[in-house]
Amino acid sequence: MDIKDFFEKSLNFGLGLAVYSKEKIEKLVDEMVQRGELKRQEAQEFTEELIKKGAVQQELAREWIKEEVAKVLKDFGYVPAEPEQTDLDQ
Repeated sequence: MDIKDFFEKSLNFGLGLAVYSKEKIEKLVDEMVQRGELKRQEAQEFTEELIKKGAVQQELAREWIKEEVAKVLKDFGYVPAEPEQTDLDQ
């Protein structure tokens, strides 16, 4: 398995590269180009793809965390307060 496949599979496995910053991803892709594992013309597309997939994974993780926290709070009997009415709501 080449490194490109490894990173694509890691994104599908869990958070994968979601915690990587754009700069880290770009550095990683540049290293792959230098080692000949990725062609220069593929590098930009691959970088953008990894960043997009990472953003999607972050959002999925964020939603999962919110759901899990809500479950725990419910288990402890916490009832969220009603949102306050504003002039715009009327």
